[in-house]
Amino acid sequence: MRCLSILSVIALCASMVQAWTPVNGVQLSRQDMLKTMGGVAAGWMLTSIPSGAETTPAGVKYEVVKKGSGPKPEVGELIAIRFLAFAGSNKIDDIFDTPEPYYTRLGSGALLKGVETTLPLMVVGDRWKLTIPGELAFGPQGRKASAGKPRIPPNAEIVFEVEVVGLPGKEPELIDLIGNVDE
Repeated sequence: MRCLSILSVIALCASMVQAWTPVNGVQLSRQDMLKTMGGVAAGWMLTSIPSGAETTPAGVKYEVVKKGSGPKPEVGELIAIRFLAFAGSNKIDDIFDTPEPYYTRLGSGALLKGVETTLPLMVVGDRWKLTIPGELAFGPQGRKASAGKPRIPPNAEIVFEVEVVGLPGKEPELIDLIGNVDE
């Protein structure tokens, strides 16, 4: 259903390409317009949560993208995660393709409050798409732009896709697993 909606929007925009002329009188190429529409469609897919999404007690909406089967993290434990974050159509961060995950102590305040309150509900292997209300994200102060980081307006809703990839203190060590094979 969502794919049909996206395709409908793209088809409508594509039909408007030939008639659209910017203020300076230069008509955009079809390729430039399709790139723009692709970006808009990608942003729309990431920022729209289906109506069947659930809500945490703290007020974060979430959709389970992938179910895991590992242990559950507890506040105070070291946790390894991968994530992708958007404020509207602006990408804030993306570490899904980095060699190492992001390690943090759960509850230390190193992550957005909405993420910190949601991670204890997940298990290793879970991947969830969160919609974090502004007050559980960067709050009324927002975030100023800095090198490589876009400005985030006050009370901006953040879409945060997160995957729990490890709990270094709870997972069996690889050496222990190899040692048990020979016995």
